[in-house]
Amino acid sequence: MIELQHVTFETGGATLVSGVSAAFDAGKVHLVIGPNGAGKSTLVKLLAGFLRPTDGRVCYGTANITTASPANLAKRRAVLSQAVEIAFPLPVRDVVMMGRYPHFGTHATEHDEAIVDEVMAHVAVDGLGARTYTTLSGGEKQRVNFARVLAQIWRPIEGVERVLLLDEPLTFLDVRHQLDFMHIVRAAAASDLVIVGVVHDLNLAARFADRLLLLDHGRVVASGSPADVLTTSNVQAVFGVTPVTIETADARHFLFE
Repeated sequence: MIELQHVTFETGGATLVSGVSAAFDAGKVHLVIGPNGAGKSTLVKLLAGFLRPTDGRVCYGTANITTASPANLAKRRAVLSQAVEIAFPLPVRDVVMMGRYPHFGTHATEHDEAIVDEVMAHVAVDGLGARTYTTLSGGEKQRVNFARVLAQIWRPIEGVERVLLLDEPLTFLDVRHQLDFMHIVRAAAASDLVIVGVVHDLNLAARFADRLLLLDHGRVVASGSPADVLTTSNVQAVFGVTPVTIETADARHFLFE
């Protein structure tokens, strides 16, 4: 489990996150939703240790991550953002191997090579290993980068939480690739990772999340199951639109007026 304990973050006279407390369990997909400016990406940066709270604590297990070194954090926490640009014409396999850099010195070991093989197969990019990264489509690039961050935290470490953070990873993907990506995220949750991601699409949030955290103006409006969070009153209050909900066997779908 990772936790935010009464976390506030202020910068330039503005409060971007205010008194947020939340817990994220391993083996589940936790998604953070909210309008633009709600504090979602700031929250991910706090969870990653890229930002330090003005007040409160971010804990992996019982340990406050502000006491952890960047090198140790890199072995247990991986972050995928919405756009990753790699300008050099590297082979895809070399890009995925970047995820193993925190774990070895000058040369990859057989252990590292095996992990790269496993994650490339898991994300279905094993057939792209010899391709040049810059020749890939947007959807292929995002899958390769997902393999890269999974390689960083793929194997369990006894007594250590492994954390996967996704900061709007669907932004530049079309509908098909968004669905493909979220299915892979769900499959990754089965490996006992703590997964926390930011998405904008409420239909994807309702379909793929085990738990949702709804933010507005840096504060928690609601948290819980999609059914508990995505109520008509919450959507109206936070997004300023009236949803028309359609219930199916596996999800709640939204139209907006």
